[in-house]
Amino acid sequence: MNLVILRIYMNQSDTYKGKTSHDAVLEYLKDSGIAGATVIHGIEGYGTHNEIHTANVLRLGVDLPVIVEVIDDEEKIRNVIPHLKEMLPGALMTLQDIEIVSDSKNLH
Repeated sequence: MNLVILRIYMNQSDTYKGKTSHDAVLEYLKDSGIAGATVIHGIEGYGTHNEIHTANVLRLGVDLPVIVEVIDDEEKIRNVIPHLKEMLPGALMTLQDIEIVSDSKNLH
């Protein structure tokens, strides 16, 4: 089994069919049998538009970064990527091989 991590970078205000994109992605991944995913809410970041988004109190209502991290077998991850691209046409996605060194869930 070759484990990989898929990271999907988006903004908290991104939506898909009336839901936040990260909620829609989690539902899709769960329904697709993916082992697990975590949504990480960033406190600051910038992307291709070079605009810094921050949780600074002086900048209320900003669009903060969100990362969805997914770990599973490479084949299972690659099978869901085409639909994720349709759901999130503007999102940056990265895929990396990983080595599990400690695992309470026994993925490996």
